[in-house]
Amino acid sequence: MSTRLAQQGRFLNKTKTLKFTFNGKQMKGVEGDTLASALLANGQTLVGRSFKYHRPRGIVASGAEEPNALVNLGTNGQFDPNARATTTEVFDGLQATSQNHWPSLEFDVGAINKHLSRFLPAGFYYKMFIHPRSFWKHIYEPFIRQSAGLGKAPKARDADTYEHFYAHVDILIIGGGVAGLAAALTAGKSGARVLLIEQTAHWGGRAPVDGGIIDGVEAEEWVSSTLQALEKMKNVTLRSRMMGAGVYDHGYVLSYERLTDHTSESTGPRHRLWRIRAKQVVTATGAIERPLSFAGNDIPGVMLASAVRDYVVNYAVSPGDRTVIVTNNDDAYRTALILKHAGLDVPAVVDARPEGGGALMQQVKDLGVRVLTGKGIAKVKGGKHVEGVGICSQAGEGAVLEDIACDAIAMSGGWSPVVHLWSHCGGKLIWDVEKAHFRPDVSKGPTGADGKPFVVPAGAANGAMSLANVLAGSVAAGKMVVEQAGLKPKRIVTPEGESMPETPLKPVWMMPQGAGIKLRSKMWLDYQNDVKVSDVQLAAQEGFESVEHAKRYTTLGMATDQGKLSNINGLAVLSDALNADIPDVGTTTFRPPYTPISMGSIGGEARADLFQPIRKTPMHDWHDEQGAYWEPVGHWRRPYCYPRSAENHQDAVTREVTNTRENLGLLDASTLGKIVVKGPDAGKFLDMLYTNMMSSLKPGRCRYGLMCSENGFLIDDGVVARIDEDTFLCHTTTGGADRIHAHMEEWLQTEWWDWKVWTVNLTEQYAQIAVVGPNARKVLEKLGGMDVSKDTLPFMAWADGQIGGIDVRAYRISFSGELSYEIAVRAGQGRALWDALVEAGQEFGVMPYGTEALHVMRAEKGFIMIGDETDGTVIPQDLGLHWALSKKKDDYLGRRAQERDHMTDPNRWKLVGLETVDGSVIPDGAYAVEDDTNENGQRNMQARVTSTYYSPTLKRGIAMGLVENGPDRMGEQLEFPKIDGTSVFAKIVDPVFFDKEGTKQDV
Repeated sequence: MSTRLAQQGRFLNKTKTLKFTFNGKQMKGVEGDTLASALLANGQTLVGRSFKYHRPRGIVASGAEEPNALVNLGTNGQFDPNARATTTEVFDGLQATSQNHWPSLEFDVGAINKHLSRFLPAGFYYKMFIHPRSFWKHIYEPFIRQSAGLGKAPKARDADTYEHFYAHVDILIIGGGVAGLAAALTAGKSGARVLLIEQTAHWGGRAPVDGGIIDGVEAEEWVSSTLQALEKMKNVTLRSRMMGAGVYDHGYVLSYERLTDHTSESTGPRHRLWRIRAKQVVTATGAIERPLSFAGNDIPGVMLASAVRDYVVNYAVSPGDRTVIVTNNDDAYRTALILKHAGLDVPAVVDARPEGGGALMQQVKDLGVRVLTGKGIAKVKGGKHVEGVGICSQAGEGAVLEDIACDAIAMSGGWSPVVHLWSHCGGKLIWDVEKAHFRPDVSKGPTGADGKPFVVPAGAANGAMSLANVLAGSVAAGKMVVEQAGLKPKRIVTPEGESMPETPLKPVWMMPQGAGIKLRSKMWLDYQNDVKVSDVQLAAQEGFESVEHAKRYTTLGMATDQGKLSNINGLAVLSDALNADIPDVGTTTFRPPYTPISMGSIGGEARADLFQPIRKTPMHDWHDEQGAYWEPVGHWRRPYCYPRSAENHQDAVTREVTNTRENLGLLDASTLGKIVVKGPDAGKFLDMLYTNMMSSLKPGRCRYGLMCSENGFLIDDGVVARIDEDTFLCHTTTGGADRIHAHMEEWLQTEWWDWKVWTVNLTEQYAQIAVVGPNARKVLEKLGGMDVSKDTLPFMAWADGQIGGIDVRAYRISFSGELSYEIAVRAGQGRALWDALVEAGQEFGVMPYGTEALHVMRAEKGFIMIGDETDGTVIPQDLGLHWALSKKKDDYLGRRAQERDHMTDPNRWKLVGLETVDGSVIPDGAYAVEDDTNENGQRNMQARVTSTYYSPTLKRGIAMGLVENGPDRMGEQLEFPKIDGTSVFAKIVDPVFFDKEGTKQDV
């Protein structure tokens, strides 16, 4: 069983004991332990149950590649599922529980699935849950939902805090092993701004454990001196416990920093998500050891050979007293040497190569360890822990030649460069036949807009497997990124690395080579997702020949693991089943993040009151003081109405509408989108965005425009003002400002990238006040400063000037049908102008009005509202807006789509006005029904209400709606059933209810 060794352990401070619990059981660790090393030190080899078959699972690895040891951490507001025990640092009071079992880890009723395995092959869920359909809702779905996933989602509100951080550097180096350190030293000496990050708490990677000499000193000593040199450089930043999560185009990188996970203190943020812009990125992410596929290779106690020596050297933990090592390469012999030097027994090294290894093998033999060449493991004895192995000939079919008693197995199937980050942004891979792994194809790497590479792999991540090659390649990578960042590299002497020469490995994808189906069905490829060798072979047999299809059919390499241990072995098995070469089968797609990151870090500060920051206009406080009833409009808060004393909302809206029509109303219109479009091609660009012509608009004039998606549906409207020959200001709806700006940028960057056009969203830079009503001109003239007469500033014109001593831009536009000016002013002066208008307007009956009064007045005029009259299926022709579709230009977004058959169908529902017969108000969203019924006995629909209000002006209920053949049915009555069983009857009328000639707005 596992135990703590007498030796110190590189990462440990044995003088400080820490207490933690696992499944409620009190255990002890020491400072520097990971949860995995502490569990092993306490003899806890069983850590969880597998996903599908609920097989006992133990610790396999020592880092982020660990597939099995996923645990729950904490409780209540600090509950964190699916945390890797291998990357979780122990602190005093840590609480951990195992996952995916019931009622307990030791006795799990789900383990019965292993006896049903013949009925649960790969893809069984695609076949089993189809018939009978009646079983789905009551049997299949509840079962699947109960079984899905490994951990359970937290139920309590997260008690921790998180933050985002932004950084700009010349060179980002991901990986703090000797490769990353050498590259950072090279780049740092050039004066470049360098950020070096390492996902663990320790620097140096594998070199200090695996041994080797660098510049005549032990690797650990070289790491220490290099760190000291880097820390003295002001242009170099070092961050540990920080993972490169994803690499994207143009040097954009997401990194994930764990700030307080290693401590019981919760001061400050727990995690930080870095958004990094780097001119150059070096991926020095090392390599991951591959497991071997043999029967029973998932039993607790079977571990990667590199992980075994990590636990012995770094944490002074013995994974077992008697460890059998099985390998196809020389590297695993290092594990045998370390175990022997720690005083532990190695009954045998099983080497699948007939000729065995080289100098390392001889050193192991010299220590009296038995080496069996040309052999493999036929089976592992044991259930919840390893009890022994059966040895067979690797070239045979699995006949056991002898049994060897042991309590641990260290396996090594070779090494695979960590190419995930390289692949995230399009880097291609090449198959290295000699080393049996995929490595980056540096001739086909990710390039920036200038065509130059911006990601450079280094060290083992680039396929270098000897210490000398790792160091030489890393220094070369450092020089390359310095040059590509536009700097001059300093002359650097490449560190000399010395390590034991190794004999080439022999690819072994299945052990033994001729294993029958009985053994293959017990060989595990993907521990986390319970995928066996036989599952991949079955997928190939059933026609899933694409590696991507086979992945989804078997779930190989999916979920949080992303194929770190299973990918190469899995595709090798698939290629063998297809009788194809491994490069021809290819790899699956690597997707960020490299390993899971917390949802809290993705959200950052966006939670509680900051989850969706409320946007406020400069006049917000004034509205609040007047008792405004607030309405959320996108991220904004706008006054719905201003109730007085005992008024209800309807009474307040009626008063506001009446006063605006008769006297003077003020509306805070600051939330309307204001997007500047500028450049020599601005007119041409807007002609494509809007359905009507904008390039013919004269400076100083305004034009109402409609905007459609490429599918022809109406997405926004607003008034466009031409500022000068190259500049336009586009007004959008409140909720459309950010969306329409993004829409503009998408087309500029993807379709019309060579047009000389720039867009800027200035919505929050300006306040805008609508001065509306018969007395609007009077109050502006009282404040003085500019001529706002009809002749000087006619309808649909604009002018710059001063009002009341404040610089403004005045637009003569109206959304109410009344004489109206919209006055734009810099945001900082918005409140001052509002106050001046309120004071000056007292003698003219000034009164603010809210969004509901605005909606009522626009409906009385038959003006459409995006989001009311539109729902993503409406085109301008449905709303009677044919006049806004230009016949002078060849194209605009949506034009061709509007020519499709169903768009030109004469029976489409069209906009009309609806006037209630009894003066009542039709309910929102009501549908009009016909007398006849459909096959289900339901009355057919023939119309739906888009907007409905009580009109104080007309003193009756009015509505706008889409009606089948509506314009041809004027005067006809429609029935709108209500929820209470009664109906409202309304007459189809012209949608313009008030001042059809527009005389009031053009005075």
